[in-house]
Amino acid sequence: MNHIVDAQKLRKPVPEALLTSLQALFGNRFSTTQAMREHHGRDESSYDPMLPDAVVFAHTTEEVAAFIKLCSSYEIPVIPYGTGTSLEGHVLALQGGITIDLSQMNQVLAVNGEDLTATVQAGVTRKQLNQEIKDSGLFFPIDPGADASIGGMASTRASGTNAVRYGTMRENTLALTVVTADGNIIKTGTRAKKSSAGYDLTRVYVGSEGTLGIITEVTVRLYPQPEAVSAAICSFPSVADAVNTVIQAIQVGVPLARVELLDENGVKAINAHDKMSLPENPLLLFEFHGSENGVKEQAEMVQELANDNNATGFEWATRPEDRTRLWTARHNAYFALLQLRPGARAISTDCCVPISRLAECVLETKADCESQGLIHAIIGHVGDGNFHVQMMVDPNDPADIARAEGVNARMVARALEMDGTCTGEHGVGLHKMDFLVQEHGEGAIDVMRAIKHALDPKNIMNPGKIVRW
Repeated sequence: MNHIVDAQKLRKPVPEALLTSLQALFGNRFSTTQAMREHHGRDESSYDPMLPDAVVFAHTTEEVAAFIKLCSSYEIPVIPYGTGTSLEGHVLALQGGITIDLSQMNQVLAVNGEDLTATVQAGVTRKQLNQEIKDSGLFFPIDPGADASIGGMASTRASGTNAVRYGTMRENTLALTVVTADGNIIKTGTRAKKSSAGYDLTRVYVGSEGTLGIITEVTVRLYPQPEAVSAAICSFPSVADAVNTVIQAIQVGVPLARVELLDENGVKAINAHDKMSLPENPLLLFEFHGSENGVKEQAEMVQELANDNNATGFEWATRPEDRTRLWTARHNAYFALLQLRPGARAISTDCCVPISRLAECVLETKADCESQGLIHAIIGHVGDGNFHVQMMVDPNDPADIARAEGVNARMVARALEMDGTCTGEHGVGLHKMDFLVQEHGEGAIDVMRAIKHALDPKNIMNPGKIVRW
């Protein structure tokens, strides 16, 4: 919290001349209204709002470049904004400045079906892309839950429920168009499947959270829609039994498309929120992709493993509407959990560990939550060792917040000791900054800081995130 206080002291007034220039450039797509600033000064994190001084809506890469050149000339911070679904304070105007909203840059620019690629503007959302390509027999698999923008997903190196089979945005981003901190437009990568031509600039910007430049176009991999899709759910007497089933399935090579864990609190929450009647025990939600026979064989193997780990109620969901209902309930879990403690605010955090240490990490974290008396749930993309903890706290009770942050710190320490990471997919933002030294060491942070200084020497790009200046 001291970092936030210190950073906010750096906030400086935005010159009237800059506001006048932005008004001339963007017209009615420029706003300083309180409502617009408030909308863009919050995300899904537990932080209090931090409002920008103004908001602009861009339509083209060239507009973004002109915008950055203006802000750079006055050394005023720039905060990129997609859909506002981030969980670690990524879009908060820590030092004030101007938010640039890319949501209206929402054109699918090219679909190259024969090459299994698509190029989109940054504001295209994952659902929009899949809707536009559904008749091509292809789909874009990265599913972080929220209907996030593709640009935001690249910026935070998002993953989600399908990562166990299809990977993350790191593996599925082929090329970017980026506006740098001095307003230049660069292209990173091509549609070729591989390259050894110089520094991998695409990977520099993927996961940079808007601190090095603004992503305006993204070229992504697409995949053939599977011939057959089947989902199944089963309950377990304990979280350990559920997680051990996943570990064994991965280790014997079952090609799971998705596998999600909900502890008993998560199941209770979605039952109430989505009017479902699932047994309120730890639950696994599976999805299988492939041929008709392949899907059947995968599911039967997993069912056998689940039975060996005391599973009950293995149920199939082969109809699309049944699968959709289950996954919608899973994606609503964040909001469902808020109802477990009306008036509370959620502190949501994640980590990722090698699959062999997953059960141990989950169980110790859950025991920690319970020992602190926190209303919580553990939900995980457990097929890749990633799980999330959502703790409901009284926003007006510092002791309550401190208990939750203590759980978070101990969870991260536990994950790092297991050769894992402080965040599997939430990103760093504000909330995970203090853990980066623990994970990477001072030398690596110095390298990150050197990259930031080299690419953003005026420190205007989403300042105060990832590394301290």
